[in-house]
Amino acid sequence: MSSSVASELSRRLAQDAEGVCRHYLSNGRPHGRYWIVGDARNTPGRSLFVRLTGPESGKGAAGNWTDASTNEFGDLLDIIRESAGLNNFADVLDEARRFLRLPRADPRPKQRLDRRQRPTGAPDSARRLFALSRPIAGTLAERYLHHRGIATPQNLEGLRFHSRCYYRSGDTSAPETWPAMIAAVTDLKGKITGVHRTWLDKSGRGKAPIASPRRAMGELLGNGVRFGAPLDVMATGEGIETVLSVRCLLPSMPMIAALSSRHLAAILFPKGLRRLYVLRDNDTAGERASVTLIDRATAEGIEAVVLTPELGDFNDDLRSRCKARVHAAIRDQLAPQDMSRFMSPAR
Repeated sequence: MSSSVASELSRRLAQDAEGVCRHYLSNGRPHGRYWIVGDARNTPGRSLFVRLTGPESGKGAAGNWTDASTNEFGDLLDIIRESAGLNNFADVLDEARRFLRLPRADPRPKQRLDRRQRPTGAPDSARRLFALSRPIAGTLAERYLHHRGIATPQNLEGLRFHSRCYYRSGDTSAPETWPAMIAAVTDLKGKITGVHRTWLDKSGRGKAPIASPRRAMGELLGNGVRFGAPLDVMATGEGIETVLSVRCLLPSMPMIAALSSRHLAAILFPKGLRRLYVLRDNDTAGERASVTLIDRATAEGIEAVVLTPELGDFNDDLRSRCKARVHAAIRDQLAPQDMSRFMSPAR
C-alpha cells in the first residue's frame, strides 16, 4: 500500500478530527482546540491531546496527537488502529474508509505492520539534529551512561551528544536549551528515520529537571536505535539504558532499543534472524509487548527467548545488584550455544 493512500486518508480524517475523536475516543471530551482522553486506546483520563483544528500538515496539524505520559505521538490513523485493536495496516485503512464512507480498496496483500505516516520534515529534522551532534566519548552523555552503571561499550555510533538541544514544554512556552544524548532511529537498511532525545542535567548525573526529559521524533514504528551489525541472533528491548545494560554483558550481540513498549511489539526483523532475545520490562505494558513480539517472531519461524530482570528492568538490576549477579541471571536464561559466542567473562 503506497504511503500516498494513507496520507490522503489521514488528511480526510483530519478534516473531521472532532468526529473521529467522538467516535473512536468516546471516553474523552473537547477542551478548546484539543480532544483530551487517557490514551489512544480510549482509556478515560487526561494524558492524550488530539488537535481538532490546524493546518493540513506540519507543526500543529489537525488530527495530530501527543500522549504526555509516554511522549508518543501520531495521527488519526494511529488512533483508529489503537482504539479498534487492529494489527494489520490494511485493516486500519479499511476502517478509515468505512468511517469516511468511502469504498473499500481492491483486494490486496496485507502488510503485517503499520507504519506511522509522518510529515517528511520530521525525518529530515531528525537527520539534521543527529548530524549537528558529536560522538559521546568524553561528553556529558557518556558521564550519564556511567552514572546509570553502563560502561561505554563498543559500536555506539548511533549515540551522540548535543550541548544545547532545544526543549519546549508546550506549544506556547518559550524554548529552552539543555544538553542531550541524541540516539539515531534507523530502519533495516540503516537509514535514519528519526531521533530520540534524552535531555540531561548539566552535571551529567541524571536527566534534566524538565517535564518530559525524553522525546522522540520521526518515523519510529518498526525501527529502533541499533547497536551492532545484524547477525542471526539479536536482542531487543524498550529503553536505551535497558538495552545497553544487557549489552555490557553481551557485548558482541546486536541489539535494538525500540524506545517504548508499543514500538517493541512492532519491531521489524532483519533478514536471516534465527533467534530473538526479548528484554522485557517487569510491568503490564512490557509483558503485553513481549507476548505480541513473541507471537510475531514465532509466526516468522524465529525462535523467541524472553530475558526477564529481577527488578523493573535490566538497568535497575545493574544499578541495584552486583554485576556478577546480573551476569549469572542472564547466563541462566541464554540458549547454551550463545553463552560462549556472546557473553563476556564474569568479573
